[in-house]
Amino acid sequence: MKINWGTGIVIAFIAFIGFILFFVVRMSTDDRARHDLVTEDYYKAELGFQKEIDAENNANKNAKNVTIENTPEGLLLKFPEGIDFGQVTGTVSLYRPSNKHLDFDFPISLSNAHLLIPDKRLLDGRWDIRVSWEYGGEKYLRKESITY
Repeated sequence: MKINWGTGIVIAFIAFIGFILFFVVRMSTDDRARHDLVTEDYYKAELGFQKEIDAENNANKNAKNVTIENTPEGLLLKFPEGIDFGQVTGTVSLYRPSNKHLDFDFPISLSNAHLLIPDKRLLDGRWDIRVSWEYGGEKYLRKESITY
């Protein structure tokens, strides 16, 4: 039996579609290819995005930004001088893009201008740090990506 060029094109299309469908099914059912969102409630978090922008602008406008330093003891967060540290409330969130099980949050409790995140809590690699704090009724936010 001879195969003409029209039949060859149809066979090529069917083979190509079968090839694509094979990889789509394989990747969507494979446990090694885990596709996690950054946050579980992505759309709910998107609604609060303007508040984050306002908090970042407050920190930049009022020169009340937190500085982040890498020290041998760990990460040192320095809060601005001249504020009452007992009235500072908020949270520090550390997000590890490569492994969500390493993410952690902790509340801000200050007795001086420094907050230390111990070295033993941080593994080498990329971390996204989010310092969200409130002082005197104003909200401030600092976000930074570092390689530890």
